[in-house]
Amino acid sequence: MNTPNQAPKSKLLTRVRAVIKLKHYSKATEKAYVSWIKQYIIFNNTNHPSMMGKKEVESFLTHLAVTRHVAPSTQNQALAAILFLYRDVLRYTLPWLDNVTRAKPKVNIPVVLSQNEVMLVLGNLSGVQKIMAQLLYGAGLRLMECCKLRIKDLDFHRGQFCVRRGKGGKDRFAILPQGVKEDLMKQVEQARIMHKKDLIRGAGWVQLDKAFSKKYPNAGNSFQWQWVFPATRIHIDRESGHGWRHHLHQSVLQRAVKQAGRDAGITKRVSCHVLRHSFATHLLEAGHDIRTIQELLGHQDVRTTMKYTHVVENGTMGVRSPLDRL
Repeated sequence: MNTPNQAPKSKLLTRVRAVIKLKHYSKATEKAYVSWIKQYIIFNNTNHPSMMGKKEVESFLTHLAVTRHVAPSTQNQALAAILFLYRDVLRYTLPWLDNVTRAKPKVNIPVVLSQNEVMLVLGNLSGVQKIMAQLLYGAGLRLMECCKLRIKDLDFHRGQFCVRRGKGGKDRFAILPQGVKEDLMKQVEQARIMHKKDLIRGAGWVQLDKAFSKKYPNAGNSFQWQWVFPATRIHIDRESGHGWRHHLHQSVLQRAVKQAGRDAGITKRVSCHVLRHSFATHLLEAGHDIRTIQELLGHQDVRTTMKYTHVVENGTMGVRSPLDRL
């Protein structure tokens, strides 16, 4: 029997993971949902969710807000995990699920770099990290969208590439900036050379969806499916015995961009996502319409994109300071 401080040992979490995989949710979502469901059950003395209801859910959410002081977005993520548990895993149709109080999210104006600041950041980067940072800013990519870019999705002739399974599991086309085209082509050639060497060593595989790999068993070692930005190490898959490369880990780029901001002497917070914010804001300032920017960013709802209008409007809002009239 579980004590209040132990994780639930039932088959429930196995079912949760199975449903998440069935719905093709990301690894990050799986990790977050499983963690929140564990915490919810442990908080309620490891009682089975079928024995709990609205009172227990709201008590847990209150604990997160009052005792743990989590952000509203974090609290809502926990609620999303619990709703997923009841609706998708346990298949419960309960009226109270729709009436659980949600935290009101904070409205934060995104941090945006000026064009000169972007140039300074990029100027303090080199090699693969610079190419990736140029894509974050030049194409408005999310961090993992950049890391998971595959050779087959690049279209140098049309000056675009396909972002596969972005946020929400949707594909979209992105701009391939002319300023990074030559360096990106060289990077692809380096990846080709690395792949040929890996094949000679009996490696040269990348991980693909199990269903796809079963249908096309040799796709994993073809060049077109390789990562544009491969990792430096080869791993051995326990099931297949294949030697494969992961894509470059996101933390490598995160650290490089952050350090580049420091080296440039920029006092604003500098991160990979700030480069994406800057992409959207600079397009808006250049007169591009909000719907086009929405498509390029891969936002499902235009209201998400509208936050960049606040950055532009709240700059000065066309108002002259009274101090300048003295």
